[in-house]
Amino acid sequence: MAHEILYLSYKDVESLNLEPDLIIAAVEDSFRQKGLGLVEMPPKPGIHPRKDSFIHAMPAYLKGSDAAGLKWISGNPENPKRGLPYIAGILILNDPETGFPIAVMDATWLTAYRTAGATAVAAKYLARRESEVLAVLGCGTQGRSNTLMLSKILPIKTVRAYDINERALASYEAFVRERVGIDVIKASSPREAIEGSDVIVTAGLLLKEPNPVIEADWVKPGVSAFPLDYDSYWKSSAIASMDKFYTDDIEQLLYSIKGGWIRPIERISGELGEVVAGKKPGRESEREKIMCMNLGLACHDVAVGKLIYEEARRKGVGTHLPWL
Repeated sequence: MAHEILYLSYKDVESLNLEPDLIIAAVEDSFRQKGLGLVEMPPKPGIHPRKDSFIHAMPAYLKGSDAAGLKWISGNPENPKRGLPYIAGILILNDPETGFPIAVMDATWLTAYRTAGATAVAAKYLARRESEVLAVLGCGTQGRSNTLMLSKILPIKTVRAYDINERALASYEAFVRERVGIDVIKASSPREAIEGSDVIVTAGLLLKEPNPVIEADWVKPGVSAFPLDYDSYWKSSAIASMDKFYTDDIEQLLYSIKGGWIRPIERISGELGEVVAGKKPGRESEREKIMCMNLGLACHDVAVGKLIYEEARRKGVGTHLPWL
């Protein structure tokens, strides 16, 4: 019996030009399925071959959309010095009926945009609707993708960006001007970027022993904060000052706290999937300070991976490889 696998390289995936709205919708649906108990997804186990590096296995099955797969993803803070991306990985999609793999694809582009899609969903339910000022700390791949996705949800008019790397900041500025149509204000410090902002995205490196700088009094009432780098930028007192703290998966958050990657969180309001499913309240007042720390869910990878697979088949993109 013959069986083939569709292989999609980074360039293959990128060439599909998936619409941001489709990605956001797929991620929102996977959040809803998780909130309704329709997702099978254990906490991601990982290995750590070098200091502050990780390689994680992320399996998931979405019962509502009958999609299954696994992402094998790595991150190494030394990679940019080597001219390599910080994050790299692959996604394997399986046929839920037989268990056979049906596709293997680069997961670098996917990770950038499904992560940004999760931030956009969080903003839809937790941010003030009139949020216009966005602060971005860390202007690499995630800084760019999150700015683009947030612009699809909120009426962003001003972006204040901070990065210690001038080249990254210049690249970010050009991307935002071209893809979002907004000029970027370059902040000289994290505080200058954050004070007065309606939405805060921190997209630095994931560090086991970070040197957090964000203070509670930098953050105004009504803010929505989305740390993508766990608590690397945020002091515990600043996180504790939030009126609500949501995450994408409590079990995974506690697993990361136990492993020493995140400092203990005093109050956890619930999971974002519960908010999307209508089981927990989102924003209830204009003055609430709300943080949502999305650690990254395999169900998002599988949901967006299925989109990529279907679009690639429709357009005839990729390479068919013999397996059996």
